Amino acid sequence: MKASIEGAPAFAHVHVDLAPGESIIAESDAMTSMAADLDMKAQFNGGFFSGLAKKYLGGESLFVNIFTNNTSAQKRVTLVQATPGDMREVILEGETLCLQPGAYIASGPGVNLGLKYAGLGSFIGREGLFKLQVSGQGSVFYGAYGGLMEKHIDGEYIVDTAHLVAYEEHMKLKVQLAGGLLSSIFGGEGLVTRVEGKGRIIIQTRSLSGLKGWLNPKLFS
Repeated sequence: MKASIEGAPAFAHVHVDLAPGESIIAESDAMTSMAADLDMKAQFNGGFFSGLAKKYLGGESLFVNIFTNNTSAQKRVTLVQATPGDMREVILEGETLCLQPGAYIASGPGVNLGLKYAGLGSFIGREGLFKLQVSGQGSVFYGAYGGLMEKHIDGEYIVDTAHLVAYEEHMKLKVQLAGGLLSSIFGGEGLVTRVEGKGRIIIQTRSLSGLKGWLNPKLFS
């Protein structure tokens, strides 16, 4: 499998070239175009009950599509995310990565998708009550609204709520006020997420909640 991400950071999309016999699993409605002789099959996202859990607890789709190249030549499928923004590919080699709800786009057949309780603090911080975990072997494609920034931390780091896209499994999240009570309220920051540990996190430069807050006064004024 060969992949190239183009159109970043505003309108990223990924071209996936499948060799004969290769497959890729993608979120429902992620495909924008594909070779006419690729085979596509829809199935529950990990089974019926697992699919329901991922949809209503993890922000993912109930069904996924499997694109398979059963021809004798390389074939291409192009995938996008639902919102404008950037996309990234990470190649897993046995480790586990946690994604915010809705960030997952596609993965190779050797990647497992699971849910884990993230804690009440994560829910209050608008990062979701459950976190999506991707593990195993192979490529994972994920994205978010806005650009994506990578940060390596060793200790503690503060991220505004709803801006944390991905982080390593062993890292801990705590939600707190941005400052004192009055500073947090009148400074406009409110709650923030304190990330603790050593590893890599991915941050989105924009948030849909921020876009909603900016649009609503203009739409209903």
